[in-house]
Amino acid sequence: MLVTTTDSFQNAEIEEYLGIVTAEIVYGTNALRDLFAGLRDFIGGRTGSYERLFEKGQQNAIEELGKRAERLGGNAVVGVRIDTDTINVDREGVLFLITATGTAVRLR
Repeated sequence: MLVTTTDSFQNAEIEEYLGIVTAEIVYGTNALRDLFAGLRDFIGGRTGSYERLFEKGQQNAIEELGKRAERLGGNAVVGVRIDTDTINVDREGVLFLITATGTAVRLR
């Protein structure tokens, strides 16, 4: 599956626009990851465990976009955008939301 943030592919013609596709990936936090992130926040520096979580989530969201485009008969997705956000569950619980959107197309 071809996926791009641009509105076209070089040397390829879009035969048909099939519609918008979205993919949502939600991850819960865990105590161990939060502990290390808290320590990292206190002493400074990057939080590798959360960086890996978001990287994995973005990859999963792109893969899901491709699957949903295929269900519409597409062989590519153009105009891809990835957003991240959090969902507060209660005073202590946070979920990470990674959303990818794009347009499913069929290339010639």
